[in-house]
Amino acid sequence: MAHEGQEIEGPGGQQLRFVQVTDELLVLEQRYPGGGAPPPPHLHPHQDERFTVLDGAVRTLIGGVEERFTAGETFDVPARTVHQMGSDGPALVRWEIRPALRSAQFFEELYGGLAAEEGASFFSRYADEFRFATDQS
Repeated sequence: MAHEGQEIEGPGGQQLRFVQVTDELLVLEQRYPGGGAPPPPHLHPHQDERFTVLDGAVRTLIGGVEERFTAGETFDVPARTVHQMGSDGPALVRWEIRPALRSAQFFEELYGGLAAEEGASFFSRYADEFRFATDQS
């Protein structure tokens, strides 16, 4: 079970630290090593996200609009908005998810390799938290 202070490592050397874990709010800090591919276009059907760049820079594609954000800047991704995000070199981002739903468990299992093992069934189990942009039903 995810807990505050827990750190997990994901694909391409990304590191995720749980800062606050409640039913209403999940706050994470994500460290990007830089140079990796962004996640596929996706959306969160019932959750709003807010990102604050703490160090470095990130590139985003939110609702079809490309932008770049640097340290000190904040941006939002409303529920049901297709988006992607990657870094321009090493970066650290604070990430808030409201409501949290089962996002902490999703990330633990995703970074633990269950998505690769289970494939589509993994993502269908978390359809309230995450959907690929091609699967908006």
